[in-house]
Amino acid sequence: MNFPKLLLFLTLPLYVLDQITKFWTVGKFPPPWSHEHFDIPVLENVFHLVRVHNQGVAFGFGNGTAWAPIVFLFVPLAALTMIRIFWVKGVFNHPLSKIAVALLLCGIFGNLTDRLIQGFLLEEFKSASFWQRLAEGYVVDFVAIKLPLYDKLVPSSGGWWPAFNIADSCICIAAAMIFVGGLRDEQLAKKKSSQA
Repeated sequence: MNFPKLLLFLTLPLYVLDQITKFWTVGKFPPPWSHEHFDIPVLENVFHLVRVHNQGVAFGFGNGTAWAPIVFLFVPLAALTMIRIFWVKGVFNHPLSKIAVALLLCGIFGNLTDRLIQGFLLEEFKSASFWQRLAEGYVVDFVAIKLPLYDKLVPSSGGWWPAFNIADSCICIAAAMIFVGGLRDEQLAKKKSSQA
């Protein structure tokens, strides 16, 4: 499958699904700072739907800091620039790599959309300045999964992995695919050089 088709049939549908689930979450759950915090168990004590505002990055790093919303607004732009540079250099020629890039783009655009839009939708900041509302941008995380033995590694977690979303899942799957694809390419290169 060529790359434009991947964008149309993989990136776009996943991006739309990511945004629908996030707007559903924001509409269904009260904000995290309210006293009405609740979750919806899909599988009791295994898989719950929640609402988490993440202004940081993976595992909430930088969450709640004044610098995170602005800094992490530019990180996706830097990632898109790097993808473009690597694409032009021909790094992503393998079909697995192209699928990974399609997933990566979904993840980047999905979370970037949140950072650009969600802060403007918060009632508490309707009268704030443009820059203040932009600084209040956050990524909507809503999937909570309890993992066996995770509470042994991170006792404060209660065994619950940090909440995530569809865009985050796309980024993680893409990273794994790029890693596996890189290993595979390295093995093929070694095999060719040994046969020469």
